[in-house]
Amino acid sequence: MTAQPDNSGTAEQRMLGAVPDEPALGRGPAPGKYSRHEYHHPAAGWGAAGSVAHVLKRAGEPADGVHALFVMNQEDGGFDCPGCAWPDDPSGLRLDICENGMKHVTWELAPPKADREFFAAHTVSELAGWNDHDLEAVGRLDEPMSYDPASDTYQPISWDDAFALIGSSLRGLSSPHQASFYTSGRLSNEATFLYQLWVREFGTNNLPDCSNMCHEASGRAMTAAIGSGKGTVDLTDWEAADAIWLMGDNAATNAPRMLTWLAEADKRGAQLVHINPLIEAASRRTIVPHEFVDMARFHTTATGTMNVQVRIGGDLALLRGVAKALFEAADRDPEVLDQDFIRRYTSGIDEYREVVRTTAWADLVHDAGVDEEAIRRLADSYLGSQRVIIAWCLGLTQHEHGVDTVREIVNLLLLRGNIGREGAGPCPVRGHSNVQGNRTCGINHRPDKAFLDRIAEVCGFEPPREAGLDTIETIEAMRRGDVKVFVALGGNFALATPDLPYTFDALRNCDLTVQVSTKLNRSHIVHGTRALILPCLARSDKDQQAGGVQGVTVEDSMAMVHISYGMKDPGSPQQRSECAILGGMAQATLPDSRTHWQWYVDDYDRIRDTMARVLDGFEDFNARARHPHGFRIRQLARERVFLTATGRAGFSATPLPDDVDPGEGRLILTTVRSHDQFNTTIYSNDDRYRGIKGLRTIVFLNDQDMADRGLEDFDLVDITSFSKDGTTRAVHGYRAVRYDIPPSCAAGYMPELNVLCGISDVSTQSGQPLTKHLVVEVTPSHQNAAAG
Repeated sequence: MTAQPDNSGTAEQRMLGAVPDEPALGRGPAPGKYSRHEYHHPAAGWGAAGSVAHVLKRAGEPADGVHALFVMNQEDGGFDCPGCAWPDDPSGLRLDICENGMKHVTWELAPPKADREFFAAHTVSELAGWNDHDLEAVGRLDEPMSYDPASDTYQPISWDDAFALIGSSLRGLSSPHQASFYTSGRLSNEATFLYQLWVREFGTNNLPDCSNMCHEASGRAMTAAIGSGKGTVDLTDWEAADAIWLMGDNAATNAPRMLTWLAEADKRGAQLVHINPLIEAASRRTIVPHEFVDMARFHTTATGTMNVQVRIGGDLALLRGVAKALFEAADRDPEVLDQDFIRRYTSGIDEYREVVRTTAWADLVHDAGVDEEAIRRLADSYLGSQRVIIAWCLGLTQHEHGVDTVREIVNLLLLRGNIGREGAGPCPVRGHSNVQGNRTCGINHRPDKAFLDRIAEVCGFEPPREAGLDTIETIEAMRRGDVKVFVALGGNFALATPDLPYTFDALRNCDLTVQVSTKLNRSHIVHGTRALILPCLARSDKDQQAGGVQGVTVEDSMAMVHISYGMKDPGSPQQRSECAILGGMAQATLPDSRTHWQWYVDDYDRIRDTMARVLDGFEDFNARARHPHGFRIRQLARERVFLTATGRAGFSATPLPDDVDPGEGRLILTTVRSHDQFNTTIYSNDDRYRGIKGLRTIVFLNDQDMADRGLEDFDLVDITSFSKDGTTRAVHGYRAVRYDIPPSCAAGYMPELNVLCGISDVSTQSGQPLTKHLVVEVTPSHQNAAAG
């Protein structure tokens, strides 16, 4: 359509309605002209190549950006992509990169312009009015800064004084549980281990992390079902699978390097099934950018053989429908199920068969939003495949019944023995580069007894045994005043969380907030009475310590661990590594500690040696991490050894959820990422694969739902959400966009629409915010009448 100017009002009028004092919250660059067109091109290909060329051109250090192309994800001294957690190609592919990884890297290659002169020129009150794109676009943080309330500015503070403030504040608490320590998925394994060691020696398990908001449901479901919170597959399995199902995932944006493996699977005739409310670009075709001949010939490869457009929250019913068709087939031929595997390795099959038998097809069709014929076609595809991988992302987990849905995935895999053999198994798609490694290396508010016993034995202190606070519990405790000190390693906590006004109040209620970051973001603007910003090295920066240049390790989403070395000198001598910052905070907090913090910081091999004694699967860590492509952590479930209470993999016989219908006149809204976005970092207002240019304040609606409300494309609407506790929240002046999405469903961008998720909108199964399952009303805005 023809580009239109955004005349929906000033920046103040375009603000999120529930946050009147934060006018630019979550926004990309200031909106101007916007448009929508149908996107029919293949994913990646020349569109991705052009985007990479653009980001290299606009990079603060373009030469470093070009260099990064050839060293990122390389085994010979390269650094690991700081973006998603997709594994590196084991064949040694020279350009094992993607468009979004390059965006992320060039974003962090920016020079350190968030310096003392910048902060002296801009009060925090002024910066609160900046949009989030412009905050991060300032550049890298230059030196430690401390908030001065008298001038409402951040002012320089020495590292020693910053550490002293942290140490005295923590020691002055009446209980260690009055502090909480958050982790984003960017933290290396070594820093993760030091972090949890400091916090537990201090005396608390208050270790919330981003997994609490993302894949907590996956970990709990798989631990209950197979005795491991991780997927069982690796890339060799992706090479051998007859069928790959992707559920609740937009691979072209969330894990673009996956497209290579989907294209290869198509070439060998594998079934590629995409199950999602939105038909995404990754489900059609691709041109893999490092396939230069294909690029030159514009040769595309299919990345999908079947699309199943399930309603939001209908995945469990869909999977159960497939299981029902399988049991019906087994009534005719029992061998369609893997009877030997079920008998030897599983428990609960009779209870599961009965709950499936007694679930009517009409209920399954209604709840899934998919007709019986389509469900049976999906079942036929499953029956016709000997080796099946089912992969999923947050589209399945951020629901009330996320745990039950992931357990249903495992149920389906167990029926045909698709766990613990080549080319088959469950595969959660992790979002951040080391989010799985964080949990492996001790960031867990509910640590198990065996892990704590090894900490006590190896590290020489008795760790706390009671469970700590997760992310939502931390927010609630800060708001009550029970948590007074909040420390965050990476991330943008203030914007990534639900119920933003509530979270902002909670952060502002703290005595001290500490943010360890690479770039300026909203979490530095929403702060406690006292606040510190501590600048850390990025993954691409060289980490020079007393023992020489240090490497750090990460664990990808398939349990591969490998070492990473930065490629360039830090932009400022005041930027410190995560490990050095943690060591400084620990020494200041625990002056009488027997832990040799500086000794660890001087040489990370020493950290890894201790980790090897504490963590299962990390034996001979230093040597194995330096092997080409590192090593895979042993996982017993992959060997059909299930560490559950019964010693068997367990079927789950939960009933269907009853929350798929939003109610008369209401919709279920899911939040999504745009293609020009990484988590809360927004690179532009465009979303290439969905055909959106220049606008983020939109809501995608089904054609009939548009007509029922008398809406045309880009009409202004108000969105009101209805929370579990009976409260409502609203945003105003959004624009309706017609999209291929099931009836009674809607979608819009996070983090902007996180404001619609109340603090009570949390899964009772996982503790995750329900940002993929919000009950809303969408109504024409009064601004339409005013404009008319």
